[in-house]
Amino acid sequence: MILLTLFQADHFKSQRALMVETQLVQRGIKDKAVLDAMRKVPRHLLVPEKIRDYAYDDRPLPIGEGQTISQPYIVAFMTELIQPTKNMRVLEIGTGSGYQAAVLAEIVKEVYTIEIFEGLGKRAEQDLNALGYTNIHLHIGDGYKGWPEAAPFDAIIVTAAPENIPQPLIDQLAEGGIMVIPVGEEGKVQQLILGEKTKGKFKTRYISSVRFVPFLRENL
Repeated sequence: MILLTLFQADHFKSQRALMVETQLVQRGIKDKAVLDAMRKVPRHLLVPEKIRDYAYDDRPLPIGEGQTISQPYIVAFMTELIQPTKNMRVLEIGTGSGYQAAVLAEIVKEVYTIEIFEGLGKRAEQDLNALGYTNIHLHIGDGYKGWPEAAPFDAIIVTAAPENIPQPLIDQLAEGGIMVIPVGEEGKVQQLILGEKTKGKFKTRYISSVRFVPFLRENL
């Protein structure tokens, strides 16, 4: 059993290294901290066990509740866009499996992450705690409202697509802060938007076309 466990660990480590080289580096991801985090975080331990063998594939994967974990490249790309540094406090909307939060936690000072599905949130919290992350703070609730008690944030990453950028998230972004968010209608190609707050004004620009699950809210 010990030999099997060691073999599996080496197998997943080699898959992770291959993923970084073929899916990230060859597609232009250059930030060393991002690449190092993607090499380190055990993605296979943050997806349902039945799909663990597909954890490092170049595609999104289902994680329950109709939600998905983004393909590795999108996680790395969005992380690189916020220009992460070790002193940053980052808000993530849409915890999902906890993978994006773990990647961020390897780089930045504090991660605040919100998940609307209680089952997903509790599972992610359990898995992240088991992996030893102490700088991730998880809240179950409506991500549209953000986390005003912990604001302002140096960066915000949103992993589900609203039709419009939530004003509370803009308000909770620090001066000089960056937000990365997919925007668009459900079932259609959406726009990945990069927003920056400068002198109190929030300016946005288009980055690429993407497809994300819709941004869900609590019953209003």
